[in-house]
Amino acid sequence: MQKKRIDASLTKKIAATLTLLVTMVAFLPSSYAAVEVERLPSAELQARYEVLIEELRCPKCQNQNLAGSDSMVATDLRREVRRLLEEGYTDEEINQYMVARYGDFVLYRPPVQRNTMVLWVAPGVFAALGLLSLILIVARSRNGRGGRQEEEGAELSAEESQRLTQLLNGEQQGGGKRDD
Repeated sequence: MQKKRIDASLTKKIAATLTLLVTMVAFLPSSYAAVEVERLPSAELQARYEVLIEELRCPKCQNQNLAGSDSMVATDLRREVRRLLEEGYTDEEINQYMVARYGDFVLYRPPVQRNTMVLWVAPGVFAALGLLSLILIVARSRNGRGGRQEEEGAELSAEESQRLTQLLNGEQQGGGKRDD
């Protein structure tokens, strides 16, 4: 009888987990990504097109590329990339065209310039600071100075002992009530 209850409980948990998983997958944003129906004339152009729309960011969407966005702006930009490719523009010329229109934001990998230097340097600085912190923590723990109280400060003073005794006696007599 006990085993049947456990089996029923386990079955309900598995069913609930599967239902939650299916629901989460159904609402993933990638499941609503734009689907390109029209192909370019050559396989080379199609491959370049797919790389470009993966590398160009949608100006409307916060952090989504043109391939994954189905906003009207992204649709127009995909159409524009397609037109430029068919007219014979190179990938670099297409990127320059998009930057001229929308700024460096449209590129997932902005060029190293004065105004983007922080984007390129900050990760290295933060990684170096994290590594330095880790080294200091490990060195302190090996020297015996990391996070432990000093031996001489571990004992209570006479005044602190008296106060502790009063608090403990007051708690035992007063039923734990405090007069703060």
